Amino acid sequence: VQLQASGGGLVQAEGSLRLSCAASRRTFSSYVMGWIRQAPGKEREFVARISKSGSSTDYADSVRGRFTISRDNAKDTVYLQMNSLKPEDTAVYYCAAAVINTRTLWDYWGQGTQVTVSS
Repeated sequence: VQLQASGGGLVQAEGSLRLSCAASRRTFSSYVMGWIRQAPGKEREFVARISKSGSSTDYADSVRGRFTISRDNAKDTVYLQMNSLKPEDTAVYYCAAAVINTRTLWDYWGQGTQVTVSS
């Protein structure tokens, strides 16, 4: 599966961004999809995941209530709506796909999109 993330950019604190990740395969609905981020000098951090059908979601404590993950299996695309952004959300955001339901054992990765939140 090839994943192409987009939608990053520069935004002021309390602003919003919507990330998208398009998958190359028509078997998109066979994968749990997730977003993982990496800030400068820090390890990669789980952000959110969504089940294959889209009926179940899971969030890191740091983003719960501000971020929303969703998917459109007809368009082979997963989204991350980010509201009330904070400077500490600044990171490269990666989308990922997994066969199993996981926060860490991702099988495929996208190339990443930069999100910068200014104070």
